[in-house]
Amino acid sequence: MKALTSARFALPVAFASGLLFGLGLLVSGMNNPAKVRAFLDVFGAWQPALIAVMGSAVTIFAIAFWFSKKRKAPVCADAFHEPSLKRIDVRLLAGAVLFGIGWGLVGLCPGPALVNLLTFDPGVLLFLAALLMGNRLAHHLVGPAK
Repeated sequence: MKALTSARFALPVAFASGLLFGLGLLVSGMNNPAKVRAFLDVFGAWQPALIAVMGSAVTIFAIAFWFSKKRKAPVCADAFHEPSLKRIDVRLLAGAVLFGIGWGLVGLCPGPALVNLLTFDPGVLLFLAALLMGNRLAHHLVGPAK
């Protein structure tokens, strides 16, 4: 009975979470590539405003994670999905470097790019197409993370 109850709330909670995340990205300006690049330009005209966004996100997640550790199961699922990768290795570091280069060049990561999707900006559309192609290429060349 619990799985049926939790499954009933899974879609509305997912929708509300996505809506909240998208609104947060827009309100904070994280969907603005120029603002993000200015944040990343620590040796130039650095704009540190996004530290508040990242700091509050990490703080809220840390609190939620702490509370989740006290539960036997999540609210909208049957079990927690723990990460299978538990160590720092070359694959993780290479992925982090590639992600950072892409983020620094464009000023967008996948979440803000999806928020900007409905602007139909050709640069955003090209970025998302390249992101998906890169993902599939990595999947075929390196394989899925285990």
